[in-house]
Amino acid sequence: MSSAAKRAAAFLDRDGTIIDDVHYIADPEHVRLRPEAAGAIARLNAAGIPVIVVTNQSGIARGMVSPAGYQRVAARLDELLTAAGARIDATYMCPHHPEFGGTCDCRKPGTLLFRRAAGEHHIDLTRSVYIGDRWRDVAPGIALGGRPILIADASTDPEERRRAEREGIEVVASLAAAVERMLSARGAGHGTSY
Repeated sequence: MSSAAKRAAAFLDRDGTIIDDVHYIADPEHVRLRPEAAGAIARLNAAGIPVIVVTNQSGIARGMVSPAGYQRVAARLDELLTAAGARIDATYMCPHHPEFGGTCDCRKPGTLLFRRAAGEHHIDLTRSVYIGDRWRDVAPGIALGGRPILIADASTDPEERRRAEREGIEVVASLAAAVERMLSARGAGHGTSY
């Protein structure tokens, strides 16, 4: 498929971006959507932009989250989003951690899962947006030639925010603000990138 026929996607982090980051979440009862996250995802859905979650889940490697627990949390997230009129089109998860089993290419900031998603969903990585609350969430956007947007809130390391600002990466306060930037650029006719 030619690059002209490929679509731009919104690559989203999960914990701290779509849901509250409660560290190694294994209980679906602890799933809480971040403010305005469902509405932001629904806007992407309405615009025809694939919403693809790429998430590091080292709690599995650490033995703190079982694969079944991860799946229950993912199902609860889907349930909450569906109730709000939103959906995630695909999720890619890295269960590894370098201190528990060695290194891998799928753990963010690695790009393996993004490249896999691009192949499976006909995504142009250079036209896509990479949104998350940590440096490791937006670094793949730099490596792949896309548009990184860092969500900086109370949970974001101040040094990561400063690094993003030094490197000219957009910094916003929420997923809703990131989606607004993405859709505004797309609607303003800034090429076909977003």
